[in-house]
Amino acid sequence: MIRFLAAAAFSLLALASPAHAQSMLDGTFAEDIPTLEQVAGHRSGARITPPEQAVAYFEALAEAAPDRFRIFEYATSWEGRPLVYAVVTSADNMARLEAVQADLTRLGNGTPPAQLANILPVTWLTYGVHGNEISSTDAALSLAYHLLASEGDAIVDAIMANTIVVIDPSQNPDGRARFVHEYRQQLGIQAFGDRGTAGHDEPWPGGRTNHYLFDLNRDWFALTQPETRGKVAAVRDWHPVVLVDAHEMGGDESYFFPPSADPFNPHIPQDQRDKQMLLGRNIATWMDRFGQPYFTREVFDAFYPGYGDTWPTLNGSIAMTFEQASARGLVWERKDGTMLTYADGVRNHFLSTLATAQTVAENPNLFLNDYAAYRRSAISGGAGTGTYVIDLSQKRWNAEQLARRLAFQGIAVSRVAGPATACGRRYPAGYLAVSRSQGAARLIRSLLDATTDLPADYIAGQEARRDADLPHELYDTTAWSVGMMSGLDVALCGSAATGSAISAEDPVTARADAPGAFGLAVRWTDSGQVRLVAEALRAGLVGRTSDTAFTAGAESFPRGSVVFSRGDNAEKIDELTMLASRIGAEVIALDSGWVDSGPNLGSDKFVRLTMPRVAMLWDDGVNPLSAGAMRYVLEQRLGIAVAPIRTGSVDPSVLSAFQVLLVPDGNYGRALGNDGRSAIASYARNGGVVVVLGDAMAGFSDGDNALFALARETALGTDPTDEEGSERLVAGSEIGDEGDYREAIADPSRRPDILPGALLNTAIDRNVFLSAGYDDAAPVVFAAGDLIFAPLGRDAGHNVVRFADAGNLLASGYMWDENRRQMAFKPFMVAQPAGSGMAIGFTHDPSQRGYLDGLDMLIANAVLIAPARVR
Repeated sequence: MIRFLAAAAFSLLALASPAHAQSMLDGTFAEDIPTLEQVAGHRSGARITPPEQAVAYFEALAEAAPDRFRIFEYATSWEGRPLVYAVVTSADNMARLEAVQADLTRLGNGTPPAQLANILPVTWLTYGVHGNEISSTDAALSLAYHLLASEGDAIVDAIMANTIVVIDPSQNPDGRARFVHEYRQQLGIQAFGDRGTAGHDEPWPGGRTNHYLFDLNRDWFALTQPETRGKVAAVRDWHPVVLVDAHEMGGDESYFFPPSADPFNPHIPQDQRDKQMLLGRNIATWMDRFGQPYFTREVFDAFYPGYGDTWPTLNGSIAMTFEQASARGLVWERKDGTMLTYADGVRNHFLSTLATAQTVAENPNLFLNDYAAYRRSAISGGAGTGTYVIDLSQKRWNAEQLARRLAFQGIAVSRVAGPATACGRRYPAGYLAVSRSQGAARLIRSLLDATTDLPADYIAGQEARRDADLPHELYDTTAWSVGMMSGLDVALCGSAATGSAISAEDPVTARADAPGAFGLAVRWTDSGQVRLVAEALRAGLVGRTSDTAFTAGAESFPRGSVVFSRGDNAEKIDELTMLASRIGAEVIALDSGWVDSGPNLGSDKFVRLTMPRVAMLWDDGVNPLSAGAMRYVLEQRLGIAVAPIRTGSVDPSVLSAFQVLLVPDGNYGRALGNDGRSAIASYARNGGVVVVLGDAMAGFSDGDNALFALARETALGTDPTDEEGSERLVAGSEIGDEGDYREAIADPSRRPDILPGALLNTAIDRNVFLSAGYDDAAPVVFAAGDLIFAPLGRDAGHNVVRFADAGNLLASGYMWDENRRQMAFKPFMVAQPAGSGMAIGFTHDPSQRGYLDGLDMLIANAVLIAPARVR
């Protein structure tokens, strides 16, 4: 039987006041504070409040109580929606807010609270980072009302008097708007809880991600998205002692709050973990009062620094993830037959965040003193001493961008002009210096150390689980060393000179020569150079690129460098110099077409470059995260426009308008069908370039329309089992011990174990133009999953980039030994002719989360250069 609840029948807690059921708790409430119903037309939990109504309600509260409620706009989403937070505190505290904020900055520098006259702890409450995790935003609205309107409530009075509460109601308004729009479209007179109904079947791409389809809860240190950049800047302004990130999980679960699960990041000290326990116990008291089941210490760890809890924790806050079972609409029928309502989720997030604010209000000195001590300890070397030195002689633009990204997070970075010496090594172009002796030292270590070790006992436990044929419990990747991911050389020195400080807003210094008599040349060395070429081509300039290095006078140009001649560009050549100045790139004057070594311009080693038209598969079958990351890298970092084409609309007439087709990670069996796959294969044979990512490689290596002559591997020690007729025959065997037994019951065609995610070393084929910009190896690459292919045969194509040998494979993180041995020498990037076109494949997505900028030139070679080569 399908069970449902009428939308009009949703009620709030039985304990709420019938006369004023706008808070999640009973009590007396001031009549001059507007309710959500008065502003938006519905009560808390009765409907899913869209982001524009959430902002409108906050504006109404600010108008009603400006002495206790102030709104700050901290970012604008890609789609133009405002992101706001509200500061809530007593009138006395609000009157001295600027003085409080100044003292909070001093607190962040380690000053003891006793020396600060205007210090108050800040409790930062964030909601809705995933747009389809819907209940938390309405909980934020209810909490704001409760704090402002409650009368005679001792808990609220303490919170308002002793603390500042910051409420960020919707961290992802674009995703929330997408979810609310789709849910409302299907809603009739009844809200159905059956999980097969349209309300619980989100159309692609779903509401979780933002406009560029990024998971914003993985972006705190990568800072690729405007929502994240604004949030990080805002958090830095206030130095919260406690930060909450409220989420949702599967509807059949209960409620999670800390203590977090193992593993903890090793740079999180025990006293921070102890305060999670203090906060968790009070939340448990509130949940017990309402009979709400919950769990702690499971699933949700604090290891990866890109989370909304781990990044603030590494800065000194006690930051926590809360997870509420999601109705993913107004009602959800659980597997046990019980009904979960939207109002249930709103109530639970309201209770947990209120309880958090209460704990801080009742222990203000504890949290302030510990925060200051954390920062002071880091400054004095408690997180380790020494200075990271980042070479500026290669991938200069990427290094400069990393410096600004670190500075944006409150990390002091300086530049030493070259030539310079540090750690007994000469840096001809100078270096960047990042000292560990600063308040953010634990975050710095987590980001710049070559690896962040998992606890030994935790690894042993996970290996024991695998020995017992149980899945591992790692929640996310084990590696994220930002220098490695940018393709940079980072060394740790005992001491190193520091130079001029770098600000997050500093422009990257350009070398922008005026055009020579012959023209200008762009070295193919980093992401900034790629962007320069891409923007020049978009502006209508014409370049010529060589897959062979050359020298002209005192200047050397590596493989892939692009020449813009006066003959090709007539009156537009000066535009290239202006573009280089704006981007911070390098463009070098050429006085003659004569070269001292390498090919001259008229050689067939050069090909003519114009901006290709690039399309990407979009919609059903596509992994949204992969599509969003690749589109972001191409459009926002490299300046290459991407046209989305729905998988259901793929046919030769549509594809023929484009020179490149991107196939993101995904499962395209049903989405494309035979006709779509045939159209893509024909497109390649007729001169198109098809670039395939991740899991999609398997589908395009099989069947009549295969683009790659690749074979996917099973796990080590197993073989695919062939069947003859209807009877499967196996050899007789003896089972002598438990190990033999486990082998006997193992799936003979099982895939390699899933790898949680690590950074791996590679080697390149220098004889292929697709590896231009790299010398002996591409930077380390991110790898996860169980997708391993045998190398491409020489007769079929090229293994452009392959994984390193087993002994040198792991660059950062952790991987199972079987994966390490099996992935050695296997392909990462392959290329195969297809008629007059080309198929290029990445077995692991090089645009992962937008943070592997060291691989940008591989992407550019596939998208910008390959069309010219096949043409």
